[in-house]
Amino acid sequence: MSHFTTVNVEIRDIEALKSACKELGLEVEKNVEARGFSGNRRKGEYVIRLNGPYDVALNSGGDGAFTVETDLWGGHVEKELGPGMGRLKQYYAVHKTTREARRKGYTVSRKNMPDRTIRLQVTAA
Repeated sequence: MSHFTTVNVEIRDIEALKSACKELGLEVEKNVEARGFSGNRRKGEYVIRLNGPYDVALNSGGDGAFTVETDLWGGHVEKELGPGMGRLKQYYAVHKTTREARRKGYTVSRKNMPDRTIRLQVTAA
């Protein structure tokens, strides 16, 4: 029985995802299988290799976004990426926003806050 679940995360920019994962100390591999419970595997166009026993698979959804699937059993993914993949969402949003702002000629400064949030300041160059 597979435990893979589709997670509500919108990923459209693989380069921003790779940057976010690098900051989190994780690797993104292309065209490999993600690990799940009891030897279950899920093919992924991109796979985020987690340090624990499970990984995260991303596949094109046809609308320019990637579907995100992982095995949530046992809380292993949550330990690394936060509840609801909150840490991944946060870092992806930071990197995506920074990339887009710089592409449009803005300057971006970043401040990591004591409560683990990240504050971005976007200003005209």
